Amino acid sequence: MQILVAQGPGCNSEQVPVQSVLSTSLVQNTIPTRNRVLGFALFEEYSTKLSQPEPCLPLFLEFPAMCRWAAYLGKPIFLEDIISRPGHSLVAQSQEAFECKTKTNGDGFGLAWYGERPEPGLYRDVYPAWSDPNLKALSQQVKSGLFLSHVRASTGSAISRNNCHPFAADRWSFMHNGQVGGFETFRRYADMCVPDELYEQRKGATDSEVLFLLALKEGLDQHPLEALERAVATMENLSRRRGSTPHMRLSAAFSDGQRLFAARYSSDHIAPSLYYRWNAECGGWTVVSEPLEQKQEGWKLLEPGQFLTLDSKGATICPFVPDLSKAQVSGENAA
Repeated sequence: MQILVAQGPGCNSEQVPVQSVLSTSLVQNTIPTRNRVLGFALFEEYSTKLSQPEPCLPLFLEFPAMCRWAAYLGKPIFLEDIISRPGHSLVAQSQEAFECKTKTNGDGFGLAWYGERPEPGLYRDVYPAWSDPNLKALSQQVKSGLFLSHVRASTGSAISRNNCHPFAADRWSFMHNGQVGGFETFRRYADMCVPDELYEQRKGATDSEVLFLLALKEGLDQHPLEALERAVATMENLSRRRGSTPHMRLSAAFSDGQRLFAARYSSDHIAPSLYYRWNAECGGWTVVSEPLEQKQEGWKLLEPGQFLTLDSKGATICPFVPDLSKAQVSGENAA
């Protein structure tokens, strides 16, 4: 197989063998092995869509691995009713996703669920979701009226428990699918945007965790929509100054234990998929990366640039428009 790779000033393209790209340190150090192997089938499909990043990168990095997630708000149900029982459950998506660039999402998984206390319970591990017997046992026994679940395909950060979603701080939980372009090149500047009182919550090394902590800093408790907009604008601005394209791709879900929020956004034309649905049978809302059953009616697509709020009053959709002109750059100034 031949693939298109960007190189040199102006990013002229050249056809080179797959093996030569596999051997480059950039790919070896950035893309997990299973995603490198599965992803190469996509090179031919996207070879005509090569953008011109700066600095130039192999084409594969322009279409990275994507995670999958699912969240629920409503009458208490068993976690397995979302995680493992449906035909295209989250566990099924960890093995074969339909709407992302890599079919396999096996770099870890996580759950955050709410019960009798304000803070969520949290269970995360680095095993593939399909192979963890504890996840299966837990989801068969635990009921919750509000939970978030996530299967991971790493876009560069290490496969470790602290890098698995969802993340939690006090009563908030947060998970993300997407990427901040070139994050590894400006991670120090992003970390410096997180205030001291929140930095103790920085356990891992992902862009998603920084995004969560910045949203908390920006007033997630008072104004969830505006806080996430400002956090996204800060990270996108850093990517535009110091990173690479795509600067921001995001589908995120987060909760304060009472409400469920979701957002979909991209700095280019490729926004990660996000659907939501009211289930009259169980009396609850489901928000997902991919529908849990094929050909099931009622799934609605959240459009790019939209923000979804689910609560006891129902569903509310608002525009989601990060304002880059007002984005924080104190992390850079402090350096």
